[in-house]
Amino acid sequence: MSTEYGADQIQILEGLEAVRKRPGMYIGSTSVRGLHHLVYEIVDNSVDEALAGYCTHIIVTINKDNSITVEDDGRGIPVGINHKAGIPAVEVVFTVLHAGGKFGGGGYKVSGGLHGVGASVVNALSNWLEVQIFHDGKIYKQRYERGHTMYPLKEVGKCDINKTGTTVTFSPDGSIFEETVYDFDTLKQRLRETAFLTKNLRITLRDDREEPVKERVFHYEGGIKEFVTYLNKSKEALYPEVIYCEGEKNGVLVEVAMQHNDAYNEATYSFVNNIITPEGGTHLAGFRNALTKTFNEYARANKILKDSETALSGDDIREGLTAIVSIKIEEPQFEGQTKQKLGNSEARGAVDSVVSEQLTYFLEQNPQVAKTICEKSLLAQRAREAARKARDLTRRKTALEGTSLPGKLADCSDKDPKNCEIFIVEGDSAGGSAKTARSRATQAILPLRGKILNVEKARLDKIYGNAEIKAMITAFGTGIHEDFDISKLRYHKIIIMTDADVDGAHISTLMLTFIYRFMPELIKQGYVYLAQPPLYKIEKNKNVWYAYSDEQLNNILKEIGRDGNNKIQRYKGLGEMDAEQLWETTMDPEKRILRRVVMDEEEASEIDVTFNTLMGDKVEPRRDFIEANAKYVQNLDI
Repeated sequence: MSTEYGADQIQILEGLEAVRKRPGMYIGSTSVRGLHHLVYEIVDNSVDEALAGYCTHIIVTINKDNSITVEDDGRGIPVGINHKAGIPAVEVVFTVLHAGGKFGGGGYKVSGGLHGVGASVVNALSNWLEVQIFHDGKIYKQRYERGHTMYPLKEVGKCDINKTGTTVTFSPDGSIFEETVYDFDTLKQRLRETAFLTKNLRITLRDDREEPVKERVFHYEGGIKEFVTYLNKSKEALYPEVIYCEGEKNGVLVEVAMQHNDAYNEATYSFVNNIITPEGGTHLAGFRNALTKTFNEYARANKILKDSETALSGDDIREGLTAIVSIKIEEPQFEGQTKQKLGNSEARGAVDSVVSEQLTYFLEQNPQVAKTICEKSLLAQRAREAARKARDLTRRKTALEGTSLPGKLADCSDKDPKNCEIFIVEGDSAGGSAKTARSRATQAILPLRGKILNVEKARLDKIYGNAEIKAMITAFGTGIHEDFDISKLRYHKIIIMTDADVDGAHISTLMLTFIYRFMPELIKQGYVYLAQPPLYKIEKNKNVWYAYSDEQLNNILKEIGRDGNNKIQRYKGLGEMDAEQLWETTMDPEKRILRRVVMDEEEASEIDVTFNTLMGDKVEPRRDFIEANAKYVQNLDI
């Protein structure tokens, strides 16, 4: 059947229909991430009121029916008629795309909303949305269903003349979102970050679905200084105070907080108008330039670094640094489709100028702190030099120089990375079974001995000197750190295959820590997986079943009957399986279960805290974490 394609086939999507037709264009996705994004859009509007100096408290409630209420004490969305549209301003905000106080006209000097589509998009993607506004002693209300106005804005009551603010309640549309259940912890992380970035703003998160009601309050008078302290809580700070720089230059408001710790990884997060910029940009470049220049000038002036010695590199100075760079700018310009990198040239100069001036002053006032940082940087410089020599040995040589793939790697014969996968297996016995079981054309096996180095507690030179890590770097082919090149990746599936016990989970965590710290792009681009070996083997009357969870085991036993003929084996390790069993349960692409490792860049600071907590030197945060999460543990080996 031929379909016509003429002028009348071009659809004109009226108003919010465009949003319902292509929701991903407006909120990124219709997954759980997109679902939570609806809350952030409404909260960001309230935060804009706080940034403008009018809002002091935001209350976010997950209601019993899983709808969301966001209440603020700002000025309240204007209720007067917008003469251009001929309807009240509040109705324009919720029903017209690209409408709001953020497009010039003096509504807001700075704002977090990148697209200006917040409220109307949330409305379009909700079953229903109600807005209440408190203004001039009156309460106004309007309701919408799937973006359509149900009745004109009406006055529904009186309130205290001094009470102002906006309350928005909405219920996400289940026909659009894959999942409509809100997660308290996901909202908690984002709201905590928002409170850190807006000092003195109080944000309350309530969950009415639980008895008793769960509630968390976030309020940080120290703002981003407290953010740095929070991020450093699992590490040992090298000096007590958080270095803080604040100022305005060329219309850009600059705030920077930083503190070094005894670890080796840098954790710097940059924000523009309270929105995280995972790829950095001009503001981050200005910060890094100021840091490198100021510390080198100080080190030379105070003879910590001799004139004949090589200058400290930015990497040396930033080893073990936790920093927050937050700027407020009137018209942010972002590079790339994903709007994750700031492009405004004036931001670079502003951050550079404010940090250079105030950091210089701080170092002169605090010579002991300055000396501590410079000495750590010099140690880092020496370790980096040793690491460079070790790294040269791990770089994969070209065919002309002879291959340097690790001896224990059983490589696959197919050379197209898209078809190839590598199993990282613990121990020689499991490695032996895996080598026998594999499909030689597309599956490579790299057995590792024992537990690999915990990179959270080691410098680069030690990491490059570790045989197991060296084997992984060489096998993957991408190099690490500044040498990393994704185009050289030799396998498009990196599968961590460990025993289904506590030791196996620990080894997986060590490997993920290494990949996250030195090759994060592998996780971001979806190349890293965890294999799922079965927990149980069930035999009855010469028939065999495998169960990957306790629930699955119970279902199988229900089906086949619970009696004395059942033989149940609880697998403790991969080594207990012969090659055939390993193939059909864990390695056969037709039958296996793989779990892809993913990371949300918007939650980068929280991921960092988790890795520090689990893998760092401090015991107390780890104990607190275990106590808080013990109730979720299953299959713990006694």
